[in-house]
Amino acid sequence: MRSVAADGAVLEDRECSLAELPVLVRELEEEHSPRWVFSDAAAWYPRLLAAGVTLSRCHDLRLVHRILRHSQLVAEPGPLREATAWDTPLEPEEPRRDHGATLFDLEARPSAAHGVPDGIEETCAELSRQQAATDSAEDPARLRLLLAAESAGALIAAELQAAGIPWDIAEHDRILTEALGARPSPGALPARMVQVAAEVRAALEDPTVSLDSPPKLLRALHRAGIDVPSTSQWELQEHQHPAIEPLLRYKKMSRLLTANGWTWLDEWVHEGRYRPVYVPGGVVTGRWASSGGGALQIPRRLRPALRADPGWRLVSADVSQLEPRVLAAMSGDGEMIAAGAGKDLYSGIVEAGVVPSRQEAKIGVLGALYGGTTGDSGRVVPRLRQTFPDAMALVDGAAATGERGGTVTTWLGRSSPAPDAAWTAAQRSANGPDAGAGEQERARRSARDRGRFTRNFVVQGTAAEWALSWMAALRLRLAQLPEVAADERADPSGPVFARRAHLAFFLHDEVIVHAPAAQAEAAAAAICESADAAGRLLFPGSPIDFPLDLAITERSAEK
Repeated sequence: MRSVAADGAVLEDRECSLAELPVLVRELEEEHSPRWVFSDAAAWYPRLLAAGVTLSRCHDLRLVHRILRHSQLVAEPGPLREATAWDTPLEPEEPRRDHGATLFDLEARPSAAHGVPDGIEETCAELSRQQAATDSAEDPARLRLLLAAESAGALIAAELQAAGIPWDIAEHDRILTEALGARPSPGALPARMVQVAAEVRAALEDPTVSLDSPPKLLRALHRAGIDVPSTSQWELQEHQHPAIEPLLRYKKMSRLLTANGWTWLDEWVHEGRYRPVYVPGGVVTGRWASSGGGALQIPRRLRPALRADPGWRLVSADVSQLEPRVLAAMSGDGEMIAAGAGKDLYSGIVEAGVVPSRQEAKIGVLGALYGGTTGDSGRVVPRLRQTFPDAMALVDGAAATGERGGTVTTWLGRSSPAPDAAWTAAQRSANGPDAGAGEQERARRSARDRGRFTRNFVVQGTAAEWALSWMAALRLRLAQLPEVAADERADPSGPVFARRAHLAFFLHDEVIVHAPAAQAEAAAAAICESADAAGRLLFPGSPIDFPLDLAITERSAEK
């Protein structure tokens, strides 16, 4: 074990085996509540959770490295960019050597095959590089908030997987059977899918066409006179033909079977818990991804399977119009802030006289965020520019920066990646004297695509920062709630979460807390207080609010 002071001075060295680790960590956590520094929390924290040990806070070197080496706020990113071994994700199953501002040098050694930094000295060197980069940054206080939130997310992701989401297997099976037919034998399709597939083939007058092969299906559609460039839902629904309606039904059934059918149920739900693998910062904007189980794509029709344990409740909350509210706060647009003050922001836009209906307001705002220039978006966005000039100037400016090949940065300091060399070369060539009209048009289209990306990056990335801050505050508030009496049964949530309210699910702007019934109201209050705290933390002094759609239920679908 190595304990290190904030200035880097080594306070103590002590041998520590992996078997001794949980006991020692628990003691230091209870005595000092240190900030633990992990090479990768996904590799280390699960073993502590399995032993009943939780941590208050950490610094995840790998996640922080990814942010700092790209952030435009960092004045001297060179040393971080040269430390390329830290760019390689660690395998979660393999423990890594670790060190912290008050942490340990552990026995476990990394595998050189993964290109992982080896040894406590390199781990300490990376921490020093990160501290130096942060200290010399353009706005170190704001950047430190991001690094703390990202690292808290690493702990939360591991805890979400350890606790799992309470899942009603019988209800899931009922939903599948109702939608698809009874569970078939391996390799066969459910009866209702077979029936619908027969309807499609009859309408196409092709009894052998494979509906699951896009090239073969596309040829069959063309032979039937359905002139579509692809088999996508959006292309198909533009055409009138007897095959279209059953084909769309079949595709919907196929998606359910493939993504969340019985095979998925067998693989991902055990002992009444669904345990997906969350990946903090898995999307370039900072949004989370999932590398297993598809937690971020659970369809609405399966929500009834999310069911609290007996004597417990699901406390769920999602934020109303998170990204538009973040845009209003970032830009300081008083009119847009007022439109959403204490109410639905889209309805507030209608009340402001911008558009006559809530649906048009929603389409217009999404068009502003994602660069919609045609159809309903194209008609509404100019009106938004008149009513909300500051908000629109922010996203328009971000788009212009992207079109020029520049990078943009979120509120706390995560920067978009620079365009690759091929993009830059294509733009330069298109502006040359010998460029043809086709080459110029391709370059303009590519520039607009990048502009749409950077337009949304600043808002989506900042919304992800708000959500991380929300969860980090909520996690600490829930940890302060008292434990309930132990249940005689073996709880599938494990030793840490069997007796107290805890986060069980996260989806961009939504959280679900699994709480003992007696603590449900306290958990709901914690969710609301944490949302307010996140708003004040990111946008101090701003009148922006982040109202929640909150519900306490036994099943997620009841809200």
